[in-house]
Amino acid sequence: MRFAFHTMRKFVTIFSLFKSKNFSVSLIPNSPRCSNQLHPNFRNLTQICDLSLSPLSSHRFVSTTAENPSTLNRNVHQDQGIDFPGGTVELIPEMKFISESVKERIPCYRVLDDNGQAIMGHNFVQVSEEVAVKMYTDMVTLRSMDTIFYEAQRQGRISFYVTAIGEEAINVASAAALSMDDVVFPQYREAGVLLWRGFTLQEFANQLFSNKYDNGKGRQMPAHYGSNKHNYFTIASTIATQIPHAVGAAYSLKMDKKDACAVTYFGDGGSSEGDFHAALNFAAVTEAPVIFICRNNGWAISTPISDQFRSDGVVVKGQSYGVRSIRVDGNDALAIYSAVQTARQMAITEERPILIEALTYRVGHHSTSDDSTKYRPANEIEWWRVARDPVARFRKWLENNGWWNDRAESELINNLRQQVIDIMLILESILIHHSV
Repeated sequence: MRFAFHTMRKFVTIFSLFKSKNFSVSLIPNSPRCSNQLHPNFRNLTQICDLSLSPLSSHRFVSTTAENPSTLNRNVHQDQGIDFPGGTVELIPEMKFISESVKERIPCYRVLDDNGQAIMGHNFVQVSEEVAVKMYTDMVTLRSMDTIFYEAQRQGRISFYVTAIGEEAINVASAAALSMDDVVFPQYREAGVLLWRGFTLQEFANQLFSNKYDNGKGRQMPAHYGSNKHNYFTIASTIATQIPHAVGAAYSLKMDKKDACAVTYFGDGGSSEGDFHAALNFAAVTEAPVIFICRNNGWAISTPISDQFRSDGVVVKGQSYGVRSIRVDGNDALAIYSAVQTARQMAITEERPILIEALTYRVGHHSTSDDSTKYRPANEIEWWRVARDPVARFRKWLENNGWWNDRAESELINNLRQQVIDIMLILESILIHHSV
């Protein structure tokens, strides 16, 4: 009895406090605050809305009918709302389900057409001749490296290899837009990012051949590079595990007030893993300066994107978690460079995560363990290889600017050939020394 009485007194006290609390009431739902804090060159591309967040403790019903008796005859549903994180939620009497998709697909940002010509009304971050030429030479180097080491695997010289043929623009252009202080969490198709940061062909070869000069002393699987010196975390075979790691690193950079962000790469298959969804939610809640770069190349090994999800690609998933997002032509080096540099600026200055979906195509096989001709039509592969080649497209743009010519191309190819010969001689000498 004494317990019941004590409980009743506590309830009455709490209720009295509740009655005496002065609630400020607003009937006007919080309108989305339109944000154009993108890079100035991006303001004509899209309008991204950012909802003002209310405190988590502000879950309450609000109404003006108690304050204004003359409105008692009005529809009560029109006078009520819920203050919830994200803004005031309107209450309505109709049952309305949200559509499973929007009528119009999210557009894809691009600067250059397939012939390397700047499209009308283009907006992009200006790139210097020096940076543009280095971007192109690294793209050519990456493709040459892929061709050479792929053949080396076929000859039995190395056990495994993964190419990035058709995806060179995403690799190199994104790396060019970043700072060396930015921390990279790659998947297994981002050798071009490491190449841009100064990892040499000899260092790539040491890792692939698992010799004593490899950073990991031959303990890691081939094509799974890593370099502390270049802020490039070691690649893991498991899909999508690097994505939440990048968020944790980004949050650490934020706490240390570093002028840097974390960047993670993954494919469309990675977006089908739970780690991707957990990472986006984690990043949004912690407001971590991280850039998610999805290489949507249409295939998760042999699984097409049509068998992975029904949404409009990957870009729409960002908004669901409160992450600002953009879709970019992944075969357009200038579009990638502009989007990533702008995303980096927003991620650091505004302390927010950014999702970039880069539409591209995996021209090569998934790896040397795969034969993609068994599940993809040959004419589809050939069309992407010829008509939408990112390397050829960017070369045409350089030539149009007077920054590249046939002589420079010939010198580059000859230089790469000599580098490969020198590397092979070094590797053979190492093998001979070990066999003695």
